[in-house]
Amino acid sequence: MAHNGPVTDPILDVLDPDQLRVATTLESPLVVLAGAGTGKTRAITHRVANAVREGRYLPSATLAVTFTTRAAGEMRSRLAGLGVRGAQARTIHAAALRQCRYFWPQTFRTEFPAVADNTFSFVARAANQVLGGAETALVRDLETEISWAKSSNVAPARYAELAGPNGRDVSGATPTQVAAVMVNYEKAKSAAGLVDFNDVLLCAAALLAEYPTAGEAIREQYRHFIVDEYQDVSAIQHRLISLWVDGRSDVCVVGDPNQAIHSFAGARAEYLLGFAAEHDAEQVRLVRNYRSTPEILQVANKVLRLGAAADAALRATRGSAGAAPSFHSEGSEADEAAAVTDWFRTLHAQGTPWSEMAVLFRINAQAPTIEAALANAAIPYSVRGTDAYYQRPEVRQAVHALSAAAAREPTAEPVALVGRYLESTGWTSEPPSGMGRQREQWESLNALKDMAVAEAESRVGWTAAEFSAWLSERAAWEESPVAESVTLTTMHGAKGLEWDAVAVVGVREGLVPFALSTEEPALSEERRLLHVALTRARTHLRVSHPTSAVRGKAVRSRFLDGVAATQPAARPATGGASSPRSRRCSVCGHPVTTGAERKLLRHLDCVVEYDEGLLEALREWRTRTAAVASVPAFVVFTDATLQAVAEAVPRDRAELLRIPGVGAVKADRYGPGALQVISDHLAGA
Repeated sequence: MAHNGPVTDPILDVLDPDQLRVATTLESPLVVLAGAGTGKTRAITHRVANAVREGRYLPSATLAVTFTTRAAGEMRSRLAGLGVRGAQARTIHAAALRQCRYFWPQTFRTEFPAVADNTFSFVARAANQVLGGAETALVRDLETEISWAKSSNVAPARYAELAGPNGRDVSGATPTQVAAVMVNYEKAKSAAGLVDFNDVLLCAAALLAEYPTAGEAIREQYRHFIVDEYQDVSAIQHRLISLWVDGRSDVCVVGDPNQAIHSFAGARAEYLLGFAAEHDAEQVRLVRNYRSTPEILQVANKVLRLGAAADAALRATRGSAGAAPSFHSEGSEADEAAAVTDWFRTLHAQGTPWSEMAVLFRINAQAPTIEAALANAAIPYSVRGTDAYYQRPEVRQAVHALSAAAAREPTAEPVALVGRYLESTGWTSEPPSGMGRQREQWESLNALKDMAVAEAESRVGWTAAEFSAWLSERAAWEESPVAESVTLTTMHGAKGLEWDAVAVVGVREGLVPFALSTEEPALSEERRLLHVALTRARTHLRVSHPTSAVRGKAVRSRFLDGVAATQPAARPATGGASSPRSRRCSVCGHPVTTGAERKLLRHLDCVVEYDEGLLEALREWRTRTAAVASVPAFVVFTDATLQAVAEAVPRDRAELLRIPGVGAVKADRYGPGALQVISDHLAGA
């Protein structure tokens, strides 16, 4: 990343000067203010590796606290790559729950209560008792408010006193009514013998603060601390971390006040900004950005109103690459989605994989229009949710079934094993035409298949037993696979992720900033949220807003004022159903609807001329290729894709990529063989 000469020390020589300070400052508490893309994970994992090597840290006594299971998995993976095994990397809830389950029986002679998977029914019952009835939306708002109160360490008895002055508004329910709902919720939950996730943190803090024997044992177990994303900690999280550390010097907290976007969940960036004074800590600032082009960083800095000389301004280490960020005003949301789809197709034809593209939006209600446009263009996509990949029911079932199959056939070929399992579930290589849960399940299994195939290609003689162990390790690390598809997610959900090409849509007043964020500090948080979205892009960035009002206002976001000129739409607004980007049959001109029809660009019963001999040659090649790889034929190319190849007769990789359903991975894996069949057939003809 920063080293130009020969690497003699793989732990320290690869760090830039500021990262090196993070890795070697071990004598005192440390605060790291790390901007987007500045290599904070590298810095703190190398800090742990260096401290272990120097004998300052014991791996088993080291706890790295993250705020997502994905981040925890990445931390464990990187530490293992540096030779550090045994160090714990967990979310704060997972670490607290582990401690509660171990020390609660010793302290209270009873097992720690089970954690409720879903608290909606308890909140609904409490709301009905207090309000005489509550709609689903109100129950959801109350559920969120109860979580905020617990995260902020606000007990029901104090809620009404604090809520009014702080402007808390829960769908018209008065602060006194909300406090009463909180009391009844706790009674209902307690009667069921359950706790919620916020209770886990409260109980862990109580063990440390009020029960010396348990507190001393916990502090003896973990003595070295790394805490990531400290700008997102809440009052109870800050309290728990302070009790864990208990005044010791071997603690490092990392965060970025310019990415503080979770105040709705009780997060307060002042805990990060005040940590140095509170703990007499040294402070290091990381501003060298290794992710984005200078042009993207210039836009991101301007959105935050940071001049190039500002301490917190991100500084580019990359050279210019690709086009400068572009800003567009479209007609309807459908026109905006169609324009983004065009942009993706162009980038894909130039070599950018689908998996390196993303669409970011402010609220989930914006997703269906984007989904429809991508599906219409036969571009693979996946909607990223908040659930952990390995906790999805279909993934848990698949991992269990594959482990059992590997135990029965330990020497079997892993990809063939996965293929047989997928066939047994009814999975096909064609995604379902609809959206929702069925589509999500398909995406989960497709991602698992792609992950297994990609790993198998790098391992000679890989057996099912080895595959099972590898899969179990990935599941334990929560290391999610990367699907060969465009990612759709909210701006909040994109935090911590990055792609080569990012389209940020709907950047209009009423959405960015959101309609409810009318004054400070909410407006500044919305500005930071847009900054987070922009800094997810490495090379290509497209920012747009519709000019017809559906959600929000038909006016570009104020946050883009003075940042760049908006380019007008290339075509007039036409509305969703009649959008000129709707796919139409190349034979009869009427719309096509199914996945197979979109691949062929024609109806199945509309006749088109093609070389039947070529199609047969391609089928024979597919059969041979699948047999050699021990995979079902559909894993190579589906029937519809093979038919589309025979009709299009591509002569090179670029032409092959223009065929709907052929992505960069398949073009690389199977493209040379298919193109050779075509070349041989044409030469023989």
